[in-house]
Amino acid sequence: MALGRRHYLIAAALSLPLVGAALVAAWWWRPPPGLGAWGSGAPPTGWATRARQEEVWKREGVHRRIEYAYLPLSEISLDVQLAVLVSEDLDFFGHGAVDVRAIREAVEEWREGGRLRGASTISQQLAKNLYLSGERTLWRKVEEARLAWWMERKLGKRRILELYLNIVEFGPGVYGAEAAAAHYFGTHASDLDADRGAALAAAIPSPGRDNPSTGSRRWEVRRRLIRARIDRVDWLRDRLGRLNRQRADSRP
Repeated sequence: MALGRRHYLIAAALSLPLVGAALVAAWWWRPPPGLGAWGSGAPPTGWATRARQEEVWKREGVHRRIEYAYLPLSEISLDVQLAVLVSEDLDFFGHGAVDVRAIREAVEEWREGGRLRGASTISQQLAKNLYLSGERTLWRKVEEARLAWWMERKLGKRRILELYLNIVEFGPGVYGAEAAAAHYFGTHASDLDADRGAALAAAIPSPGRDNPSTGSRRWEVRRRLIRARIDRVDWLRDRLGRLNRQRADSRP
């Protein structure tokens, strides 16, 4: 009787990893809710980062409205697109939802005594902005990777870039390139040159603290670096030019 029980316990213990793997696989293959609504046209208004900002203002008694306006990718200046890609994800078209090489390089730099920098792709950043909380945990990073994988599978690179440029935050409550162009420069995103594109892209890592209005030293350093990079990526400008001429429902 004791031997049979021991065999049962051993079999149960051996099966636990298999059960766990099956549960993880089932979770990974479950599509995120409402992803179809993001497939084309102006996105729904209730994405996560916007909802958090509105909640903060409500809690603090701030009477202010979100600044936001949607533009198709082809109506956003190529210089803005270039600035964002060279600052946030230069190899956006060359990797999948997660850039394994960038993660490896970031970890190696950290082990050598450097600061642990972010290595999130634009797809991961979009997933976080649309769906996730602002907490920094391992579980959130795994969920971010899963959502990014589904977005690349269902939406494609072109749509991901279009959505990102329309909902990324460029300043407190200022979402998307069109709203940022109006807020900071009194013009449209289609009219922004490389200098102003770099100024906007430099605000993305910390939009509340470092943006064209604050003119902080950190923002200025980023802006100059991004502006210099723009002049060295003619291959990416050509790629974006072709992408902008494609139909919106294509998925490169």
